[in-house]
Amino acid sequence: MRFWIRFAPFALTVLLGVALDGCEPASGQAGEEKEPHFVLGQSKVNAMDYQGAIEAFESSLEANPQSAAAHFELGWLCEEKASDPAAAIYHYERYLKLNPSAGNAEAIRQRIGACKQQLAADVLGLPSSSAAQQQLEKLAGQNRELQQKVDLLQETVRQWNAYYASQLAARSNSPPQYNSVAQSAASPADDISVQSSATPSPEQAKPSPPKSAKPRTHTVVAGETAAGIARKLGVKLSALEAANPGINPARIRAGQVLNVPPS
Repeated sequence: MRFWIRFAPFALTVLLGVALDGCEPASGQAGEEKEPHFVLGQSKVNAMDYQGAIEAFESSLEANPQSAAAHFELGWLCEEKASDPAAAIYHYERYLKLNPSAGNAEAIRQRIGACKQQLAADVLGLPSSSAAQQQLEKLAGQNRELQQKVDLLQETVRQWNAYYASQLAARSNSPPQYNSVAQSAASPADDISVQSSATPSPEQAKPSPPKSAKPRTHTVVAGETAAGIARKLGVKLSALEAANPGINPARIRAGQVLNVPPS
């Protein structure tokens, strides 16, 4: 009886310690991965239900906000399956903060950099590096083609300028052209015909009837007046008006043709 009285406090202490040890949450990554929502998330990933996996790992974080393993799973799911680089960056950075000595820390930092580039491209509408390189190569090719066309046009203009200058030089250096008939010497027969034509025949000696004078005209130039035209042609203004009944002398204009009366 005394033995049991002495042993009872010790046994009570042992049982209390065991009970408290059973209630203590599991520590480390192994304990995080045993969380029920985390296990459900892994099964969703294996079933390729990625949206369901994201929801399960988010529930795991609600149960244990310090779960680095859940942040890691959410990081790669948001990056590769949900196309949400902003959320991926957040979970990757939380993973590194909660697990700074992780063996894959450098790889995670590289993934964070790639997500930031993708996020900048989505927000600013910037092309990827490969697309930008292709665009630059295309623009460089177009620039080369345009430069070749400009060079060809410049050469064509230079040739035309040289041809035009040579034509002007040839015209300025060429002697004046005379009539070939005037340049040829008169033949003896021409002299005889000229001499014979100098002696008029009886018929030619008869006076020919006077020919009617061909009416004269005058084309008005800018600045001329009817009175000035009459003085210039040596006729009276009234005679000029009579010869042009259909024209108002006060309103003559350049280009009009006036009949000139005999002086």
